Amino acid sequence: MSKYSETYGVDISKDVFDVANTTGFYRQYPNTVAGFKKFIKELEKSAIVVMEATGYYHYCLAQFLFESGQPVSVVNPLSVKRFIQMRLSKVKTDKSDAKAICDYALINPVPLYTGKDQNQAESLQLLRYRAVLKQRTQLKNKIHGEQALGIPSKAVFRSLNRSKKILDKEIKSLETRLLSLVKAEHQQQLTNLKSIPGLGDKTAALLIVLTDGFTKFETASQLCSFAGTTPTIRQSGSSVRGKSRISKMGNQKLRNLLFLCAFSASKYNTACRKIYERIIAKGKSKKLALIAVINKLIKQAFAIAKSGLPYDPNYATKLN
Repeated sequence: MSKYSETYGVDISKDVFDVANTTGFYRQYPNTVAGFKKFIKELEKSAIVVMEATGYYHYCLAQFLFESGQPVSVVNPLSVKRFIQMRLSKVKTDKSDAKAICDYALINPVPLYTGKDQNQAESLQLLRYRAVLKQRTQLKNKIHGEQALGIPSKAVFRSLNRSKKILDKEIKSLETRLLSLVKAEHQQQLTNLKSIPGLGDKTAALLIVLTDGFTKFETASQLCSFAGTTPTIRQSGSSVRGKSRISKMGNQKLRNLLFLCAFSASKYNTACRKIYERIIAKGKSKKLALIAVINKLIKQAFAIAKSGLPYDPNYATKLN
Protein backbone atom coordinates (compact mmCIF):
# COMPACT_ATOMS: atom_id res chain seq x y z
CA MET A 1 0.00 0.00 0.00
CA SER A 2 1.25 3.48 -0.87
CA LYS A 3 2.32 5.70 2.01
CA TYR A 4 0.65 8.64 0.25
CA SER A 5 -3.00 9.51 0.74
CA GLU A 6 -3.52 10.14 -2.98
CA THR A 7 -1.60 10.00 -6.26
CA TYR A 8 -1.96 12.68 -8.93
CA GLY A 9 -0.76 12.18 -12.50
CA VAL A 10 0.23 15.31 -14.45
CA ASP A 11 0.49 15.66 -18.22
CA ILE A 12 2.25 18.95 -18.89
CA SER A 13 2.79 21.01 -22.04
CA LYS A 14 3.90 24.51 -22.92
CA ASP A 15 0.72 26.36 -21.96
CA VAL A 16 -1.27 24.06 -19.66
CA PHE A 17 -1.01 20.98 -17.46
CA ASP A 18 -3.72 18.36 -16.93
CA VAL A 19 -4.16 16.57 -13.60
CA ALA A 20 -5.99 13.33 -12.80
CA ASN A 21 -6.10 11.06 -9.74
CA THR A 22 -7.56 7.72 -8.69
CA THR A 23 -10.95 9.10 -7.61
CA GLY A 24 -11.94 10.59 -10.98
CA PHE A 25 -10.62 14.06 -10.18
CA TYR A 26 -9.61 15.96 -13.33
CA ARG A 27 -8.55 19.58 -13.76
CA GLN A 28 -6.59 21.63 -16.26
CA TYR A 29 -4.44 24.54 -15.10
CA PRO A 30 -2.35 27.17 -16.90
CA ASN A 31 1.37 26.37 -16.89
CA THR A 32 2.14 29.52 -14.90
CA VAL A 33 2.93 30.39 -11.29
CA ALA A 34 -0.74 31.33 -10.83
CA GLY A 35 -1.74 27.89 -12.10
CA PHE A 36 0.79 26.22 -9.78
CA LYS A 37 -0.66 28.07 -6.76
CA LYS A 38 -4.22 27.14 -7.68
CA PHE A 39 -3.23 23.50 -8.12
CA ILE A 40 -1.38 23.18 -4.81
CA LYS A 41 -4.36 24.61 -2.91
CA GLU A 42 -6.36 21.55 -3.99
CA LEU A 43 -3.70 19.07 -2.87
CA GLU A 44 -3.24 17.30 0.43
CA LYS A 45 0.27 17.57 1.85
CA SER A 46 0.38 13.78 2.09
CA ALA A 47 -0.41 13.29 -1.63
CA ILE A 48 2.26 12.71 -4.29
CA VAL A 49 2.32 14.38 -7.70
CA VAL A 50 3.87 12.40 -10.58
CA MET A 51 4.85 13.84 -13.96
CA GLU A 52 7.01 12.95 -16.95
CA ALA A 53 10.35 14.58 -17.69
CA THR A 54 9.38 16.76 -20.66
CA GLY A 55 12.34 19.01 -21.30
CA TYR A 56 11.68 22.58 -20.16
CA TYR A 57 7.98 22.32 -19.41
CA HIS A 58 7.92 20.10 -16.32
CA TYR A 59 10.84 21.74 -14.51
CA CYS A 60 9.12 24.87 -13.12
CA LEU A 61 6.13 22.95 -11.73
CA ALA A 62 8.34 20.23 -10.21
CA GLN A 63 10.58 22.83 -8.59
CA PHE A 64 7.60 24.84 -7.31
CA LEU A 65 6.03 21.77 -5.70
CA PHE A 66 9.36 20.66 -4.23
CA GLU A 67 10.04 24.08 -2.69
CA SER A 68 6.49 24.09 -1.29
CA GLY A 69 7.13 20.82 0.53
CA GLN A 70 4.85 18.77 -1.71
CA PRO A 71 6.05 15.22 -2.55
CA VAL A 72 6.70 15.08 -6.29
CA SER A 73 8.21 12.56 -8.68
CA VAL A 74 9.56 13.04 -12.21
CA VAL A 75 9.58 9.79 -14.19
CA ASN A 76 11.09 8.65 -17.47
CA PRO A 77 8.57 9.30 -20.31
CA LEU A 78 9.71 6.13 -22.12
CA SER A 79 8.61 4.02 -19.15
CA VAL A 80 5.17 5.63 -19.17
CA LYS A 81 4.90 5.24 -22.95
CA ARG A 82 5.62 1.51 -22.72
CA PHE A 83 3.12 1.22 -19.86
CA ILE A 84 0.41 2.81 -22.04
CA GLN A 85 1.32 0.57 -25.00
CA MET A 86 1.05 -2.54 -22.82
CA ARG A 87 -2.49 -1.55 -21.87
CA LEU A 88 -3.41 -1.32 -25.60
CA SER A 89 -5.14 1.98 -24.98
CA LYS A 90 -6.98 3.41 -27.99
CA VAL A 91 -7.56 6.83 -26.42
CA LYS A 92 -4.88 9.51 -26.60
CA THR A 93 -5.80 12.79 -24.91
CA ASP A 94 -4.19 15.03 -22.30
CA LYS A 95 -6.72 13.73 -19.77
CA SER A 96 -6.03 10.07 -20.58
CA ASP A 97 -2.27 10.69 -20.42
CA ALA A 98 -2.58 12.28 -16.97
CA LYS A 99 -4.64 9.29 -15.77
CA ALA A 100 -2.10 6.87 -17.30
CA ILE A 101 0.74 8.56 -15.40
CA CYS A 102 -1.29 8.24 -12.21
CA ASP A 103 -1.93 4.53 -12.88
CA TYR A 104 1.75 3.99 -13.69
CA ALA A 105 2.76 5.46 -10.32
CA LEU A 106 0.32 3.20 -8.48
CA ILE A 107 1.91 0.06 -9.95
CA ASN A 108 5.57 1.05 -10.21
CA PRO A 109 7.94 2.54 -7.62
CA VAL A 110 8.66 6.18 -8.48
CA PRO A 111 11.66 8.19 -7.24
CA LEU A 112 11.11 11.33 -5.22
CA TYR A 113 12.20 14.52 -6.92
CA THR A 114 15.03 16.07 -4.93
CA GLY A 115 15.12 19.48 -6.56
CA LYS A 116 17.89 20.94 -8.66
CA ASP A 117 20.22 23.63 -7.46
CA GLN A 118 21.24 26.54 -9.66
CA ASN A 119 24.30 24.74 -11.10
CA GLN A 120 22.31 21.66 -12.13
CA ALA A 121 19.59 23.78 -13.74
CA GLU A 122 22.15 25.83 -15.69
CA SER A 123 23.97 22.65 -16.76
CA LEU A 124 20.77 21.29 -18.28
CA GLN A 125 20.17 24.59 -20.07
CA LEU A 126 23.70 24.52 -21.48
CA LEU A 127 23.20 20.99 -22.75
CA ARG A 128 19.96 21.87 -24.48
CA TYR A 129 21.40 25.00 -26.07
CA ARG A 130 24.52 23.09 -27.09
CA ALA A 131 22.28 20.66 -28.95
CA VAL A 132 20.68 23.57 -30.86
CA LEU A 133 24.05 24.45 -32.37
CA LYS A 134 23.80 21.72 -34.99
CA GLN A 135 23.99 24.63 -37.38
CA ARG A 136 27.75 24.19 -37.34
CA THR A 137 27.44 20.80 -39.02
CA GLN A 138 25.12 22.28 -41.62
CA LEU A 139 27.62 25.06 -42.26
CA LYS A 140 30.49 22.58 -42.60
CA ASN A 141 28.46 20.61 -45.14
CA LYS A 142 27.62 23.79 -47.03
CA ILE A 143 31.30 24.84 -47.07
CA HIS A 144 32.24 21.41 -48.39
CA GLY A 145 29.60 21.78 -51.11
CA GLU A 146 30.94 25.20 -52.11
CA GLN A 147 34.45 23.78 -52.32
CA ALA A 148 33.20 20.98 -54.54
CA LEU A 149 31.82 23.64 -56.88
CA GLY A 150 35.20 25.36 -57.01
CA ILE A 151 34.00 28.27 -54.83
CA PRO A 152 32.18 30.23 -57.58
CA SER A 153 31.25 32.95 -55.06
CA LYS A 154 34.07 34.06 -52.75
CA ALA A 155 31.64 36.31 -50.84
CA VAL A 156 29.42 33.32 -49.94
CA PHE A 157 32.42 31.17 -49.04
CA ARG A 158 33.88 33.86 -46.75
CA SER A 159 30.51 34.45 -45.09
CA LEU A 160 30.09 30.73 -44.38
CA ASN A 161 33.56 30.53 -42.85
CA ARG A 162 32.94 33.59 -40.66
CA SER A 163 29.67 32.07 -39.42
CA LYS A 164 31.37 28.76 -38.66
CA LYS A 165 34.12 30.49 -36.66
CA ILE A 166 31.50 32.32 -34.58
CA LEU A 167 29.68 29.05 -33.83
CA ASP A 168 32.97 27.29 -33.00
CA LYS A 169 33.73 30.00 -30.47
CA GLU A 170 30.24 29.84 -28.93
CA ILE A 171 30.31 26.05 -28.64
CA LYS A 172 33.73 26.12 -26.99
CA SER A 173 32.50 28.75 -24.53
CA LEU A 174 29.43 26.67 -23.64
CA GLU A 175 31.46 23.50 -23.19
CA THR A 176 33.96 25.31 -20.95
CA ARG A 177 31.14 26.70 -18.81
CA LEU A 178 29.46 23.30 -18.55
CA LEU A 179 32.70 21.62 -17.51
CA SER A 180 33.32 24.27 -14.83
CA LEU A 181 29.83 23.70 -13.37
CA VAL A 182 30.35 19.94 -13.27
CA LYS A 183 33.73 20.39 -11.59
CA ALA A 184 32.18 22.66 -8.97
CA GLU A 185 29.68 19.99 -7.91
CA HIS A 186 31.25 16.67 -8.92
CA GLN A 187 35.00 17.18 -9.22
CA GLN A 188 35.98 13.82 -7.71
CA GLN A 189 33.38 11.89 -9.70
CA LEU A 190 34.51 13.57 -12.91
CA THR A 191 38.16 12.72 -12.16
CA ASN A 192 37.25 9.08 -11.45
CA LEU A 193 35.22 8.74 -14.64
CA LYS A 194 38.00 10.24 -16.74
CA SER A 195 40.34 7.55 -15.39
CA ILE A 196 38.44 5.03 -17.55
CA PRO A 197 40.46 4.54 -20.77
CA GLY A 198 38.35 5.83 -23.65
CA LEU A 199 36.12 8.16 -21.63
CA GLY A 200 36.90 11.86 -22.15
CA ASP A 201 35.86 15.18 -20.60
CA LYS A 202 32.75 15.73 -22.70
CA THR A 203 31.25 12.28 -22.23
CA ALA A 204 32.08 12.10 -18.52
CA ALA A 205 30.53 15.54 -17.91
CA LEU A 206 27.44 14.64 -19.97
CA LEU A 207 26.96 11.42 -17.99
CA ILE A 208 27.15 13.31 -14.71
CA VAL A 209 24.67 16.01 -15.76
CA LEU A 210 22.12 13.68 -17.34
CA THR A 211 22.18 11.27 -14.39
CA ASP A 212 22.38 14.03 -11.77
CA GLY A 213 25.60 12.58 -10.41
CA PHE A 214 24.43 8.99 -11.07
CA THR A 215 21.55 9.34 -8.59
CA LYS A 216 18.72 8.85 -11.11
CA PHE A 217 19.46 5.20 -11.88
CA GLU A 218 19.62 2.17 -9.62
CA THR A 219 21.37 -0.18 -12.05
CA ALA A 220 23.77 0.04 -14.98
CA SER A 221 21.16 -1.68 -17.16
CA GLN A 222 18.78 1.24 -16.60
CA LEU A 223 21.51 3.63 -17.71
CA CYS A 224 22.13 1.52 -20.85
CA SER A 225 18.41 1.77 -21.64
CA PHE A 226 18.53 5.53 -21.09
CA ALA A 227 21.39 5.77 -23.60
CA GLY A 228 19.42 3.61 -26.07
CA THR A 229 22.14 0.99 -26.50
CA THR A 230 20.21 -2.08 -25.37
CA PRO A 231 19.44 -4.65 -28.11
CA THR A 232 15.94 -5.31 -29.37
CA ILE A 233 15.22 -8.87 -30.54
CA ARG A 234 13.03 -9.43 -33.63
CA GLN A 235 11.87 -13.04 -33.49
CA SER A 236 8.52 -14.70 -33.87
CA GLY A 237 7.83 -18.40 -34.36
CA SER A 238 10.03 -20.19 -36.88
CA SER A 239 9.74 -17.76 -39.79
CA VAL A 240 10.67 -14.35 -38.42
CA ARG A 241 14.36 -13.96 -37.58
CA GLY A 242 15.14 -10.26 -37.85
CA LYS A 243 18.52 -8.80 -37.02
CA SER A 244 18.98 -7.56 -33.47
CA ARG A 245 19.28 -3.79 -33.28
CA ILE A 246 19.78 -1.24 -30.53
CA SER A 247 16.58 0.42 -29.38
CA LYS A 248 17.71 4.02 -30.18
CA MET A 249 14.95 5.22 -27.84
CA GLY A 250 17.36 6.88 -25.42
CA ASN A 251 19.43 10.05 -25.37
CA GLN A 252 20.90 10.49 -28.86
CA LYS A 253 23.62 12.97 -27.83
CA LEU A 254 24.92 10.62 -25.14
CA ARG A 255 24.76 7.63 -27.50
CA ASN A 256 26.72 9.46 -30.19
CA LEU A 257 29.48 10.52 -27.79
CA LEU A 258 29.74 7.01 -26.35
CA PHE A 259 30.01 5.58 -29.85
CA LEU A 260 33.05 7.81 -30.49
CA CYS A 261 34.53 6.77 -27.13
CA ALA A 262 34.10 3.11 -28.07
CA PHE A 263 36.72 3.38 -30.84
CA SER A 264 39.39 4.40 -28.34
CA ALA A 265 38.15 2.06 -25.59
CA SER A 266 38.31 -0.96 -27.92
CA LYS A 267 42.06 -0.32 -28.22
CA TYR A 268 43.19 1.00 -24.83
CA ASN A 269 40.61 -0.27 -22.31
CA THR A 270 41.56 -3.85 -21.43
CA ALA A 271 38.05 -5.12 -20.62
CA CYS A 272 36.52 -3.36 -23.62
CA ARG A 273 39.24 -4.64 -25.96
CA LYS A 274 38.60 -8.24 -24.87
CA ILE A 275 34.87 -7.89 -25.56
CA TYR A 276 35.53 -6.27 -28.93
CA GLU A 277 38.03 -8.95 -30.02
CA ARG A 278 35.80 -11.80 -28.80
CA ILE A 279 32.80 -10.57 -30.81
CA ILE A 280 34.89 -9.94 -33.94
CA ALA A 281 36.41 -13.44 -33.60
CA LYS A 282 32.88 -14.88 -33.78
CA GLY A 283 32.44 -13.25 -37.18
CA LYS A 284 30.10 -10.52 -35.95
CA SER A 285 30.13 -6.99 -37.34
CA LYS A 286 32.37 -4.23 -36.00
CA LYS A 287 29.30 -2.13 -35.26
CA LEU A 288 27.87 -4.84 -33.01
CA ALA A 289 31.23 -5.13 -31.25
CA LEU A 290 31.35 -1.36 -30.68
CA ILE A 291 27.84 -1.40 -29.19
CA ALA A 292 29.01 -4.07 -26.75
CA VAL A 293 31.97 -1.85 -25.90
CA ILE A 294 29.61 1.08 -25.25
CA ASN A 295 27.56 -0.98 -22.80
CA LYS A 296 30.76 -2.11 -21.08
CA LEU A 297 31.87 1.53 -20.77
CA ILE A 298 28.51 2.46 -19.25
CA LYS A 299 28.78 -0.38 -16.73
CA GLN A 300 32.33 0.67 -15.82
CA ALA A 301 31.24 4.29 -15.41
CA PHE A 302 28.27 3.28 -13.24
CA ALA A 303 30.40 1.05 -11.00
CA ILE A 304 33.06 3.72 -10.57
CA ALA A 305 30.54 6.48 -9.86
CA LYS A 306 28.79 4.36 -7.23
CA SER A 307 31.99 3.12 -5.59
CA GLY A 308 33.74 6.49 -5.55
CA LEU A 309 36.96 4.81 -6.67
CA PRO A 310 39.01 5.43 -9.84
CA TYR A 311 39.37 2.88 -12.63
CA ASP A 312 41.51 -0.14 -11.78
CA PRO A 313 42.54 -2.27 -14.81
CA ASN A 314 43.44 -5.15 -12.47
CA TYR A 315 40.12 -5.17 -10.59
CA ALA A 316 38.87 -8.43 -12.11
CA THR A 317 42.23 -10.12 -11.44
CA LYS A 318 42.16 -9.11 -7.79
CA LEU A 319 38.78 -10.80 -7.32
CA ASN A 320 40.22 -14.18 -8.38
